[in-house]
Amino acid sequence: MRWKPIATIIAAMVLAGCEVTTTSGPTGPTAPAAGQSGTINRASVQSFGQVVRTVEPVAERECRARTSRVNCDFKIVVDSRPNQPPNAFQTLDKSGRPIIAFTQALIADARNVDELAFVMGHEAAHHIAGHIARQQQNAVAGAVIAGSLAVLLGGTGEAVESAQRTGARVGARTYSKDFELEADALGTIITARAGYDPLRGAQFFSRIPDPGDRFLGTHPPNSQRIETVRRTAAGL
Repeated sequence: MRWKPIATIIAAMVLAGCEVTTTSGPTGPTAPAAGQSGTINRASVQSFGQVVRTVEPVAERECRARTSRVNCDFKIVVDSRPNQPPNAFQTLDKSGRPIIAFTQALIADARNVDELAFVMGHEAAHHIAGHIARQQQNAVAGAVIAGSLAVLLGGTGEAVESAQRTGARVGARTYSKDFELEADALGTIITARAGYDPLRGAQFFSRIPDPGDRFLGTHPPNSQRIETVRRTAAGL
């Protein structure tokens, strides 16, 4: 029986989400040009630029203070593709440099600079906490366990590969809610130290769909996230 290398499974299940192939156009706070059809307005561009200039150096200082031998040179990019939903994510480029990407819709949807600052702080916190690497480790563990069980049960090569994929998916999601809450807490600190109000910034949770507490869901309930921000802010 020939097993498909677990590294290949993990690359398909986890690393695909770490590519920056979905962002396009110039980088930096002025990437979305005002006045173009389908782009954000000038006021939103200016607010976003202000937040980038203020939050990025704070996030980099926190990164250097809390990590060792980690690339803390954040690169902020804007997804300039049309019709993308409000979203932001953190990933790494091929050299390991941390990327924080915003869609234009999220920038336009933010009601104030505090919300933009909190989102940026939250995404920076994912990198500082090493969540991508930890997610990959969990996916590997899940793939190994599920694949081993399939072998013990006499599964074929195809069945073992399917079990590895399922195990990787389950493993990657096992602690995803904890990762989000960790990023909310550290993001609160970054936001506050950059001079913004994290409690006001976290109010966007009240406007997005509540994921509830689904089994293997990737995000915790909105109420739990807001409470994490409140508790962290109270301790500053």
